[in-house]
Amino acid sequence: MSQVVIQNETFTNMLNDLQISDYNPSATAQQLLQVESKYIKDLKINVSNVLNNTQYLNKKEALLLAYSVAVNEKFDLLKDAFRAQAQEAGASEAELAEIVSCTSLMNANNIFYRFRHFTKKDYYTNTPAGIKMSIMMNPVLGKEFFELVSLVISSINGCEMCITSHEQSILQHGGSESRILEGVKLGAIIKSLITVLA
Repeated sequence: MSQVVIQNETFTNMLNDLQISDYNPSATAQQLLQVESKYIKDLKINVSNVLNNTQYLNKKEALLLAYSVAVNEKFDLLKDAFRAQAQEAGASEAELAEIVSCTSLMNANNIFYRFRHFTKKDYYTNTPAGIKMSIMMNPVLGKEFFELVSLVISSINGCEMCITSHEQSILQHGGSESRILEGVKLGAIIKSLITVLA
């Protein structure tokens, strides 16, 4: 398959900012590029803001959260890009592995606890989950940030019980509502980016 030349400067600049080379536009991206969609500019600004202009997240944290969303959405292009950038920002192999572990665990928990919440039956609610979660006890990334990653992934996966639980835990471990909101917004914007690029 031959490489498609992207004529849209804003889109190209966004890919450069993300350190993505050799991107062959998806059918969804091509729809926007063919009509010079105004949304491309919005998307570029939104992505840049959540990765570069955060007030309550440092650069490494922003990139690790973005990496967790790419892992959750199984989108290799951004997994590779955010992993490399997070490493450049100082993320260790242990921290990157913990992001993968946390994202995997949240996928199990989000499904299980959504089921409990939707069915509202005593048997399901009162029976122990039996899901091993030892990585939550003493995370490499620290409890507050681990909980923030858990909240962002739970927000994307739509688990109300997990969202409520992790939001409270972040606050109990010294996080702020401003930091929570910024993290969730980052997750939302990276998910919107994947919607176009994938």
